[in-house]
Amino acid sequence: MTLAKFRMASAGVLMALVLGGIFHFNRPESDAARQSTDDAYVQADFTTVAPRVSGTMAKVLVEDNQRVKSGELLAILDDRDFILALDGAKAQVASAEASIASIEAHLTLQESNIRQAQAAVNADDAAIRLAQANQTRYRNLAADGSGSVQAREQAESQLIIHQANRRKNRAGWQAARQRIDILQADLQKAKAVLAQARTARAAAELNLSHTRIIAPIDGIVGQKSLRTGAFVHVGTPLLAIVPLDAVYIAAHFRETQLARIQPGQRVDIKIDALPGAMLRGKVESLEPASGVSYSAIAPLNATGNFTKITRRFRVRIRIDPGQPAAERLRAGMSAQPEIHVGSAGHA
Repeated sequence: MTLAKFRMASAGVLMALVLGGIFHFNRPESDAARQSTDDAYVQADFTTVAPRVSGTMAKVLVEDNQRVKSGELLAILDDRDFILALDGAKAQVASAEASIASIEAHLTLQESNIRQAQAAVNADDAAIRLAQANQTRYRNLAADGSGSVQAREQAESQLIIHQANRRKNRAGWQAARQRIDILQADLQKAKAVLAQARTARAAAELNLSHTRIIAPIDGIVGQKSLRTGAFVHVGTPLLAIVPLDAVYIAAHFRETQLARIQPGQRVDIKIDALPGAMLRGKVESLEPASGVSYSAIAPLNATGNFTKITRRFRVRIRIDPGQPAAERLRAGMSAQPEIHVGSAGHA
């Protein structure tokens, strides 16, 4: 090869390298067939267990790092005060039920009194009709001289007496009927008191049940601060339960990497704590906003000294089941996921 041809070939190779470099460095980052990040960690949606009533810790039944099942008893608070409160609530219910029974008995008695008063009024009506007939008869007899004036006056007096008795008995009948309305109102009030007492009893039973602290989910006990004899307040965190069977990868990718990332794509995962192990997973979802968007004090970009900063978005990666190495994962471990953006997006 002559010197001229060598120079031309070298120039061509150099030109190709320059053009290739320009193309490579100007190509969008999202065009790459694989997207990876080292800003990723193993996470789990753990549950913090806290008491719903205040009290003294009587028994602690779990240890640190112990595996527990949902519904398993973790600890017991001293329940003596709650038992007394429940007994008092039950007594209030019994008293309210007795009040209702008493009022209902008075209602039954009052209905009998109403019937008795009605019978007295009916008897007065019959007596008045008889007295009116006697008055008419003795008045006619006295008019034609066949009867005495005294007999006529006696008949008139009897009529007045029976009419007065009727007014009295009718007033008693009306009072008895009005008493029914009063008793009905008292019955409704007593039923409301009973409902309130039953609610208080249910609340006391619920508070008593809260003295038994149980596991809300399956998982491993962590961050335990339970101590026998310690007084705990409502809402004070006692321990955390980490569901290691449901861990996932939270990977934070730059916004320039997201164009082709979508749910269902295959992911290879390296874990710093497990050298040599390669886990498999799939993209489960993409965060709807960047982390800074949730900040209480968001950055103000509308200023004269604005500097553009590439944001990161969290991608949630589900770990495929049935992998022995996955059993060794712990929340907080560092990970290096690599997403095959060219793979089909099937969930």
